[in-house]
Amino acid sequence: MKTKTKVLIAALLGLFIAAGLTLLNHFGMVSMQLEALVFIRWMAIAVLAFFMVMNRSLTGFIMLFMVIGIETGHDFKEFALNLKVLSDIFLRLIKTIIAPLLFGTLVFGIAGHANLKQVGRMSLKALIYFEIVTTLALFIGLAAINISRAGVGAIVPAGINAESIAMKPQSATEIILHIFPENFAKAIVDGQVLQIVVFSILFGIGLALVREEKRKPMVAFAESLSEVMFKFTNIVMYFAPIAVGGAIAFTVSKYGLDIFGNLLKLLLTLYVSLIAFVLLVLLPVALIIRIPILKFIRAVTEPVTIAFATASSESALPIAMEEMEKFGVPRKIVSFVLPTGYSFNLDGTTLYLSLASVFVAQAAGIEMSFSQQLVMVFTLMLTSKGVAGVPRASLVILAATVSSFNLPPEPIFIIMGIDTFLDMARTSVNVLGNCLASVVVARWEGELGV
Repeated sequence: MKTKTKVLIAALLGLFIAAGLTLLNHFGMVSMQLEALVFIRWMAIAVLAFFMVMNRSLTGFIMLFMVIGIETGHDFKEFALNLKVLSDIFLRLIKTIIAPLLFGTLVFGIAGHANLKQVGRMSLKALIYFEIVTTLALFIGLAAINISRAGVGAIVPAGINAESIAMKPQSATEIILHIFPENFAKAIVDGQVLQIVVFSILFGIGLALVREEKRKPMVAFAESLSEVMFKFTNIVMYFAPIAVGGAIAFTVSKYGLDIFGNLLKLLLTLYVSLIAFVLLVLLPVALIIRIPILKFIRAVTEPVTIAFATASSESALPIAMEEMEKFGVPRKIVSFVLPTGYSFNLDGTTLYLSLASVFVAQAAGIEMSFSQQLVMVFTLMLTSKGVAGVPRASLVILAATVSSFNLPPEPIFIIMGIDTFLDMARTSVNVLGNCLASVVVARWEGELGV
């Protein structure tokens, strides 16, 4: 057995032993000094750090700092509360990447090939795939929450001002208008990914229609811009492990690890249903289109890890685009499918919203028929389009929809206590699903390079 493997096994074994002793001590089954448990955990982390330094993998460092963040948040609560600034810095840098990267890649992808028929064909294929997969996610979420009944018996906090998160439900007109930008600069400032995509597509189509001598300089600029932004992304990603550690430390210090009862059931229900969705929907899709599974897993590991750790789809978008291009998906397809999927292919978010909406009804003691549940979750699926990049968007959309169905919003405040942990899971599945969608469309177009 190689030395690196031995070190990794020792580190993981040490962490499991330390975690097990901590739990046994917590329930009074063993008697140990807290200082001794802390020392054992930090020693195990030190061994894990030694392995990661030897391996020198960005994904490995991200996992290492996740563990360090958990321990720091648990042992040094006051100090860890100040570490959120690290993740905020990272997310700000990522947000500066999104608009120029999308603009450059989409404009070059459309005008650089001047094949407008293919753009329309890709749009139709992508939207059909998106709606089929998100509908399956919706039904899996509904089945899971009705089996676990995680909200039944929940204790709803009294005297809470629900107006702090409630908002007016969006009409069909507002949903449609939200897709189209009134000002490109405003769309960038507000982080409206779908509006940026629409502007970039229209700009690319317009550029493709002009004469060659007028089109060529702008196409070259778009290509150069996208290349620069990929390099910019590589620089920012060096800060990712530190940002991840700060985010995890803050989360643990603020919310703690004592999640139990209905919250634990909701958390487990979501994670189990997301795993079921990956195994029952995404894996069969990957097998049907005949892609090398292990190679695909290696390609998506880093973007999915970043999405899980930061609970932000935006933070994973640039690296996901880069990894899918390396995997064999042409840039013109990657730059169209991935950003569009952020608004139309939110598999994890759709599944979560179906879970959470019924959880609210269960926690409020209201029994909804299956047809009523379907109407509510389909409404959620429509109102959630185009909210990628909006902080805590899922909670806002959830609050708006349950109020329109005359459900009390107070149970949402229960969910807010663990929303960070829920967001990690649903965001990582969003990124995984969109990466697979780009591969599906590339295979459908006959341009997949694997």
